[in-house]
Amino acid sequence: MCGIAGWVSYDSDLSQRQEIVDAMTETMACRGPDDRGTWVRRNVALGHRRLAIIDLPGGRQPMSVRTPNGEISMVYSGEAYNFTELREELTKLGHTWETDSDTEVVLHGYLQWGDAVVDHLNGMYAFAIWDERDQKLVMIRDRMGIKPFYYYPTRDGVLFGSEPKAILANPLASRVVDSDGLRELMAFTKRPGWSLWKGMAEVEPGTVVTVSKEGIRTRTYWKLDAKQHTDDQETTVARVRELMTDIVNRQLVADVPRCVLLSGGLDSSAVTGLAAARLAEQGEQLRTFSVDFTGQEENFKPDEMRDTPDSPFIRDVAKLVGSAHQDVILNPAELSDPEVRRTVLRARDIPAGLGDMDTSLYLLFKAIRGESTVALSGESADEVFGGYRWFHDESVHADTFPWLAFRSGLMTEREALLRPDVATHLSLADYVADQYRTAVDKVEHLDGESEQEARMRTICNLHLSRFVRMLLDRKDRASMAVGLEVRVPFCDHRLVEYVYNTPWSLKTFDGREKSLLRHATKHVLPDSVRDRVKSPYPSTQDPGYPAALQQQVKEVLAERDNPVFQLVSREWLTKVSEVDPVTIEPTQRVGMDRALDLYHWFDMYSPELQLD
Repeated sequence: MCGIAGWVSYDSDLSQRQEIVDAMTETMACRGPDDRGTWVRRNVALGHRRLAIIDLPGGRQPMSVRTPNGEISMVYSGEAYNFTELREELTKLGHTWETDSDTEVVLHGYLQWGDAVVDHLNGMYAFAIWDERDQKLVMIRDRMGIKPFYYYPTRDGVLFGSEPKAILANPLASRVVDSDGLRELMAFTKRPGWSLWKGMAEVEPGTVVTVSKEGIRTRTYWKLDAKQHTDDQETTVARVRELMTDIVNRQLVADVPRCVLLSGGLDSSAVTGLAAARLAEQGEQLRTFSVDFTGQEENFKPDEMRDTPDSPFIRDVAKLVGSAHQDVILNPAELSDPEVRRTVLRARDIPAGLGDMDTSLYLLFKAIRGESTVALSGESADEVFGGYRWFHDESVHADTFPWLAFRSGLMTEREALLRPDVATHLSLADYVADQYRTAVDKVEHLDGESEQEARMRTICNLHLSRFVRMLLDRKDRASMAVGLEVRVPFCDHRLVEYVYNTPWSLKTFDGREKSLLRHATKHVLPDSVRDRVKSPYPSTQDPGYPAALQQQVKEVLAERDNPVFQLVSREWLTKVSEVDPVTIEPTQRVGMDRALDLYHWFDMYSPELQLD
């Protein structure tokens, strides 16, 4: 897992711009604390920051191979979990090796198959290859969008990087945010290809972007196709169990310490149980980590998202599998620390406004990094198996994205903190409606699907093509900010394809959410977790947290001319700062977090707003 950056300019001599390439690369030092490297030629420059996971001495980058017609050089971020099999296949085809790294395998895969190498990869990855033979740059991103990847077309080429900050370090990139960028920031629809910054775009998941003197072209190599599911219930459960076991076994391969993120829910507990069993076979004990808040278990109150605290279930899992478990306990002062907020903002590049759910994730990862370099996560199981509460209530029938229809403090009243004129200008309701129609129109269906099956296929597709990408980006940025590689077994494309095409009646065959996962992994779960209702990532309930936010908001309000008030309503912020923190509403707390994110983001990034 690493950070990559680069610059292609067909009309310039980049060998004279080394300092700019170095600056782009160094913005991602946190993503790759173990090594750095650049590769510069007249029309191309590649930069790499390395987090060493496999073949620690041999996987240095940029990595190149020479051919009779020119050099091919690559910068690569991620992991190819099937690199051992690919290496054997390529060896039979005549390839020889200088390292034991998966990076070299991917590079030789390109040498053998060109950009069709993607059809051979199982993993999470974002990589760029300069092919001197054709004077072209090939940028490739994994199927699910686990690893971030951005590019910025220029007059005579392109800039690219794992994160926007790498591109923004180049003087050719302007720091402009227009109305379209702000709409998606506030809307939570995850428009494909979106970047907050004008002129910048994501390499979309499952896509190859090729840059040549003729311009930029894209090719989609993977998407969610509708296919007939013919397996019965017993066979389907067995297949999910087989896939999950294989996936977890593959993703445990590393030359550095590994662990699992354990929340006490079905998803992370399933991964924990499978991982513990695999490591026990190898004579190792699994390490597990969880996050909690001071007094949370003792003072827990059910809300619209969470019925129970996590801690009792975490203890049950750790006891059953015999893991070496560690709780990371956080207090309101740590969660609301402005410096921690700024660190998270720097990692994410956007004022996401998720408050303690972002800062606690970062602080959890920071604590884990002292013990482990690789962590397996239960992220994405809800999108794959249909686990969120809104899959199972009236929200699923709303004529919009279900996560926006569901009543929660995070998703409702997203415009409340905005100045009225800004809210009117952005017209978020119209934007969301347009995005919803566009997303629904892209969903493929099978002939003869019932109305319910068709609707649930659409809902599952929206989560896998939109919602999960927001969560994957959040987890990648927070983890890589401390040099921790987080792997997501539930994003293995084989599992995603198989379960996506499983009828909804099978996904809920026992009358519960995530029936297939529950039954496929019940052999490694305690009874308490098998019976537990879905509970999302935790959030502190301590009134000390909103009280701390209110104090910080009052300090912002004292700055009369701060640029944040180009967007945020001073009147709304004043009113919410005076509410009793014990009775403050979730939407008000979320609004304060978002306002504070915007405040620090303006200070750190100095964006130019173009509200036209």
